[in-house]
Amino acid sequence: MTASAMTFPAPDRRALSDFRALAGRIDGNGPRYTSYPTADRFRNDPDLSLYHDALADSRADVPAPLSLYLHIPFCENICYYCGCNKIITRDHGRSARYVSYLGREMALVADRLGTRREVIQSHWGGGTPTFLDPDEMRRVMALLNEHFALTADGEHSIEIDPRRVDHARMALLAELGFNRVSLGVQDFDAEVQQAIHRIQPFDETRAVVDAARALGFRSVSLDLIYGLPHQTAARFGRTIGQVLALRPDRLSVYSYAHLPHVFKPQRRIDENALPPAGEKLDILVSTIERLTAEGYVYIGMDHFALPGDDLAVAQREGRLQRNFQGYSTHAGYDQVGLGISAIGAIAGRYVQNARTLDDYYGALDQGRLPLARGVAMNTDDHLRREIIGDLMCNGILDLPAIEARHGIDFSRAFSAELADLGRLSEDGLVQCEPGRITVTPLGRLLVRRVAMVFDRYLREDAARRADNGAQAANDGAQPIRIVPRYSRVV
Repeated sequence: MTASAMTFPAPDRRALSDFRALAGRIDGNGPRYTSYPTADRFRNDPDLSLYHDALADSRADVPAPLSLYLHIPFCENICYYCGCNKIITRDHGRSARYVSYLGREMALVADRLGTRREVIQSHWGGGTPTFLDPDEMRRVMALLNEHFALTADGEHSIEIDPRRVDHARMALLAELGFNRVSLGVQDFDAEVQQAIHRIQPFDETRAVVDAARALGFRSVSLDLIYGLPHQTAARFGRTIGQVLALRPDRLSVYSYAHLPHVFKPQRRIDENALPPAGEKLDILVSTIERLTAEGYVYIGMDHFALPGDDLAVAQREGRLQRNFQGYSTHAGYDQVGLGISAIGAIAGRYVQNARTLDDYYGALDQGRLPLARGVAMNTDDHLRREIIGDLMCNGILDLPAIEARHGIDFSRAFSAELADLGRLSEDGLVQCEPGRITVTPLGRLLVRRVAMVFDRYLREDAARRADNGAQAANDGAQPIRIVPRYSRVV
């Protein structure tokens, strides 16, 4: 069976039971692998030639289409759980200036690309993109169409806050060419909403979903978060019941990462109200059971989709990939990032914009791209990105095919990794056969743990920790604990 013929069964009760037993022992903090190398490996203040060279190489790849991400950072309300790069303000005058600078950045990028490149996939994220007023949204879309060619049959999506849109605004989004919407929900429980400072009645969300369907949007996606204060399996189950009544095409069920030392708003969350680890695991397991029983395909990690959705179809056909929006059907194209903190993946380079408005505006005032961080992939990075992507998306490694494409002897190049996979095989996460490595139904629930085996940077971190510990022991000192540079939110 090839990857393109792979069909994933729903996680069964045995896999979920084994997952419950294993998760506490082997599932720890780790990257989500929306990129490889992961964003924490990007270098600060790289030479601007990194971005220029990436655009030049992409220019040589014409007529390949692009993927495009645009970041709108503004929000009127602070949600305590949020770890996004956002600006809380009720001053809508700030967005007018931002739109103007977005136009400058688009012009600089388009000029170096050399032609009005076709865009097959676009996504507006935030923040809250619908913070922009209707005229500003029209202006941004006009600028995009001036500098790029957004295809009518492409996938064009936007994140929306159901508390901030009505039927008229949904009609505007359809008029502008959006055909997919992603709605933040998190939880419909009133006490949970109060604790996270996000009051959002079910009827308000249902009105937006109904409007999207009436206006002909191709897909409606809902985002949930488990692990929030006051959540239990039973209470979250009631939210799942309400979600199922809306029957979204896609669902993302994210694990809340409580990192108040990194995200200051999380300091307002009562840690004593967070569900204990066992309850949080119960929430996840019961959610997977419920959604798959109701006909949703478990795509992987935190994504679910109806069988006819493009994500589910792509997975069945072996075309599923990952990018900075998670699982995707169009991740193989160069991705341009626009706006503060936006990340681009262009011609083997990752580039990330400045994270603050002052730095972003300052760079554009000087007529230069607002690059803040980035990295150029090497040959080993390309190989490992393919391996990690195959494991996380298609659940199978065809070793002869990888060897042929990259000119390697897999068993020799990855002897340490194969030894680690052997231990994961004993736990039932993978099956290692001649010429093939397959992720099991249990392994799909812990697929990030499987992918981490092939992360060279994590291996180097572990080796340094071991060396430091050995040196400390030789010196008669206590080993120093080195905190990993990655987390659940990377």
